[in-house]
Amino acid sequence: MAIITKITTQTKNTERFNIFTDDGSGERFAFSVDSDTLIKYQLKKGMELDDFSLMEIQYHDDIRKTYNAAVQYLARRMRSEKEIRNYLKQKEADESIIDEVIHKLAEQNYLNDKEFAFAFVRTQINTTDKGPDVISRELKEKGISAEITGEALNEYPREQQIEKASKITSKFLHKTTKESWKVQKQKLEQLLLRKGYSYEDIQLVIQEHEGEKEDEAELEAIRFQGAKLQHKFYKYDGFEYEQRMKQALYRKGFSIDLIERYLGEKENKE
Repeated sequence: MAIITKITTQTKNTERFNIFTDDGSGERFAFSVDSDTLIKYQLKKGMELDDFSLMEIQYHDDIRKTYNAAVQYLARRMRSEKEIRNYLKQKEADESIIDEVIHKLAEQNYLNDKEFAFAFVRTQINTTDKGPDVISRELKEKGISAEITGEALNEYPREQQIEKASKITSKFLHKTTKESWKVQKQKLEQLLLRKGYSYEDIQLVIQEHEGEKEDEAELEAIRFQGAKLQHKFYKYDGFEYEQRMKQALYRKGFSIDLIERYLGEKENKE
């Protein structure tokens, strides 16, 4: 049986107290607790503590410390249950203590995966150009169920998704480029897929913007690519030169008609 011989306030954290005990072998530091634990167990000088009491007090205090760490983590922004669990595991908290803390946070409505998911979706819509697939994947990584994710994504109507994809497309197409429309379209598809938009909506948006493609811009692109290829195939002439140019330009996404037009234009100049 240990007897509490002294209780002191910690210098760096006045909300915590150091408990000293003597089990007959002399006074020594036993453990520390916060003010809540001190009051709950009415710890005071001269109080006797058996092994069970010591374990119970320390277990309660571990829950308190872990709970406080979780609340501080939540103070920065909303978190999912999985995020809290992962954070507390990094703090090396025991699984049983984490369970207690999660239960307490949920009871106090500090932790609610459904509210978190809805808030997360709204934030992504308002601050990013992400499509629904990326948002869904991020919610899954945060431990949100498919059912809750589906409900939350109802906050992101298809019309708004298409509008965002259209803005990305306009910005992409207004960049100066020296590539064929076919290559540009392939790159645009990949960009929108990475952003999380559906293939169906991507095709719809690209079709809407296809009219923005100017013939003169495509001709300028083939002239640019053709000039580069001329340096590559300068040692060839006649039929072999022409065939190599045609094959190379076709691989770069230019149509046969445009390739013939370009080569005819070049021949006329010569």
